[in-house]
Amino acid sequence: MEPGQDADPGVYVGLRLGSEHDPRVEQRYLQRLQDVFQARYGRSSVPETGRLALYLLGLRATCPPPDPALLRFPVTWLKYFLEKDWAGSRQHGHPLTSFYQYSLGVLALCVHHKRVREEVIQRLLVAERHQRFGHADGNAVDTEAVAALAFACLEKEQHIRAGLAAELKAAVHRARERLVEAQRADGLIGNTFSTPLAMQVFIATNTCRMQPAYGRAMAALLQHLDAFTSAATMAQALLALNGRSYLGISSMQCQEEPDTLMPVFLEPPAPGPRNVTVRLVVECPQCPQQLLYDSPVPAPAGASLLDLLRAAPPQGSQNFTFETQDTAYGPFLTSVLGMAAWPKERHYWQLLSGLGTSLHTGIADYRPEDGNTVILRLSKW
Repeated sequence: MEPGQDADPGVYVGLRLGSEHDPRVEQRYLQRLQDVFQARYGRSSVPETGRLALYLLGLRATCPPPDPALLRFPVTWLKYFLEKDWAGSRQHGHPLTSFYQYSLGVLALCVHHKRVREEVIQRLLVAERHQRFGHADGNAVDTEAVAALAFACLEKEQHIRAGLAAELKAAVHRARERLVEAQRADGLIGNTFSTPLAMQVFIATNTCRMQPAYGRAMAALLQHLDAFTSAATMAQALLALNGRSYLGISSMQCQEEPDTLMPVFLEPPAPGPRNVTVRLVVECPQCPQQLLYDSPVPAPAGASLLDLLRAAPPQGSQNFTFETQDTAYGPFLTSVLGMAAWPKERHYWQLLSGLGTSLHTGIADYRPEDGNTVILRLSKW
């Protein structure tokens, strides 16, 4: 947990759902979270649905439970974000942020046993039935998984009418089948980082033993643990490894927890090449000038893509500029060279390798090697 970075609610959820605990570390981290979120309410120009949802999941997993007054404001803001998120692009039939964040928001309210309006639920059900969870590269596993968790939670709520509960149960079944279909030959479901979320669906619906896909996914996850290098992605992996899911938070009971988690001090890695050079390309296929930037970027070995963007040199008279938005899984690229990705138009900045394949980590986690090419492409999802 990097001291210089904002506390991450997803990391706190991972700590709380772990099999071992350090109460002092968890309490300090919770205080950091509260300080960050109390300062953020209402300050953002765009909905922060996903991040606030994870914060609420973390509060529900806290023992002893926080004062109900502490929950009132984030619950109110999350309900507001869910409406603002949808109203901002109502005519497009999708949220301003993403179906992933929208599903996470619905799940968080359900885990807190807060009533979710049927219209909100139907928005997700319609998207699931028409398979609108996809992205430009076709990978919708993470969104499919979170939506399935939300449906599974809602199905059990007492205020849900029988007909709607049947729709939710059918949606969970369809989503689970699509996750099985998305499993690759190597056992991963979608990609390395979507696999733990997909596994949560089998855990939450008690289908681990009867579904061979779960066992294959667990074996693949164990083989790819080295890929989880950030605290946020490690937290996701730990949930699956511990057989826990976000849905389980709704029934957590506070009991005495073992104070057995001991800090581990790792030796620094052996020194490698001191510097790398990475080719950075910016493309806009729908623009008159499709190639906006193409330049080598020198950086220290081990630098993240975010570090490379900060170090990118000017090209001609134009400085390299970019903007990011803070999300549940780290900074998300929103603008490059003054060109913003407009959620209303379903535009986003796609991260690609030199071979044209999608990068499956964010700009803060991906660490290119010497001689690699990274392409930033304004795409439509």
